[in-house]
Amino acid sequence: MTINDYKNVVVTGASSGIGEAIARCLSQEDLNVHAIARRTERLEDLSSTSGCLVHTMDVCDSKAFTDLLEKIEVDVLINNASMFYPSPHLDAKPDDWNKLFNANVKGAFFLSQALAPELTERHGCIINIIDAHADKPLRNHVLYNMAKSALKSMTKTLALEMAPQVRVNGISPGAILWPEALEKKVDSQVDQQKAEIRNSIPM
Repeated sequence: MTINDYKNVVVTGASSGIGEAIARCLSQEDLNVHAIARRTERLEDLSSTSGCLVHTMDVCDSKAFTDLLEKIEVDVLINNASMFYPSPHLDAKPDDWNKLFNANVKGAFFLSQALAPELTERHGCIINIIDAHADKPLRNHVLYNMAKSALKSMTKTLALEMAPQVRVNGISPGAILWPEALEKKVDSQVDQQKAEIRNSIPM
C-alpha cells in the first residue's frame, strides 16, 4: 500500500519543523490531515495556509487524545512530537528526564496503543520520527539520545507485534534547520553544538 491508499492521517508535533512540513505535504495529496501540537498560534497559521485540521493538545494527555480519537478516523499515525535540549549527565534532573522521555517516547507509545485496534482493522501504518542521534549520540544530550533510542526500540518491537495488519516504520533524520529556540540564543555553547553537529556530517 502507498499513502494514496489512505485517507486519514494524524501528525503530532505539527506546529514546526519536520512535523509541519509533513502535514503541509500530505495535505496537498487530498488527505484528511489532523495536525496536533501544543502551540495554538502556529497551528492557526498551518490551518489557514494548508487546510489541515488542527488540534491543540499535549500527546501525553491521555484523556485529550482519547477524546479526539473518538471523533476521527485514522489510517496513518505519524509520531513526530519531540523535545530537544541539552542534558549533560552530571546536570540532568528528574524533571529533564520526564520532559524528554514524555515528549519523545511516552506520547508515541500510548497513542500507538490507543489506535492499535483501529489501525489493525483498517490495515494502517505507524511512522515514528526517530533521530540519527539514536545511533550516533550527541555530546551533552544524554537524555535526548536515550529517549530517541527507546523510540527506535519501540518501533522495531511494534513492527513485530502489529504485523502483518499494521506496518510500523521509523525515520532517523540527520541535521535539519536548527530548532528556533536555540537559533535565537547566541552564546559560545550553542555555537559549539552547531559546529559539532555540522562537522560530524560528511556532506
